[in-house]
Amino acid sequence: MTEPAYASSYENFAFTRDEDGVLVLRFHTNGGPVVFTGRTHEDLPAALEQISLDRDNKALVITGTGDSFMDQIDGPSLGEIFKPAAWEKIRVEGAKVLQRLLELPLPVVGVANGPATVHSEYLLLADVHIASERATYGDQPHPAFGITGGDGLHVVWEEIAGTARAKWLLWTGEQIDAQTALQWGVVSEVLPHERALERGIEIARTLAARPALYRSLQKQTLNLNLRRRLVQDVPFGMALEGLTAADLAYQNGAG
Repeated sequence: MTEPAYASSYENFAFTRDEDGVLVLRFHTNGGPVVFTGRTHEDLPAALEQISLDRDNKALVITGTGDSFMDQIDGPSLGEIFKPAAWEKIRVEGAKVLQRLLELPLPVVGVANGPATVHSEYLLLADVHIASERATYGDQPHPAFGITGGDGLHVVWEEIAGTARAKWLLWTGEQIDAQTALQWGVVSEVLPHERALERGIEIARTLAARPALYRSLQKQTLNLNLRRRLVQDVPFGMALEGLTAADLAYQNGAG
């Protein structure tokens, strides 16, 4: 299988694809654990669109680098998010990422290879989600920044883990380990760290072997409710998040 045409197009995504059509998207920064930035936020919708249009892709695995899925974020790189035009850019990009993950015409396997305390919803939106024993889950940036978690976390965690658990996690800023995530039904399997990615690719190969139309229509069938919730509730959640960002800037004298 040839290397994807977009393999070197994005600074925070590394791509490999095997002969079975399994594409692995690995988040990284300079070859190490990713630091999520405004560039990452802007590039991800475009990358997912290219993945969607590439007929050589039969299944997708998303994972991180080293011992972390995603647990660092460069807040200032997101821009002046307290200003309406800047926030609208972030809102549009954020909504596109979530919707495109669900609209890909192929199954997605999420592999939490370590802490997933930034954008854990990417993993929860996967069709199959497995975790390394070193994985942890939570919402680190929003409580730290003092803004609400309305960018999809509120929807996805509620749908996957239930309302009470989502409220506890997003109110308190606490984290859960992989075994707790398994008990909550957030992940399907917890594996030794060195085995997690291998297992994710193994599952993806099984799914990639299914007929193309089946893969696409099964994807739609099993994500109907999540897709409705994202379309209905993420715009409102992000509007509220933008208000808290503006209020924070005002309180700090930046507004």
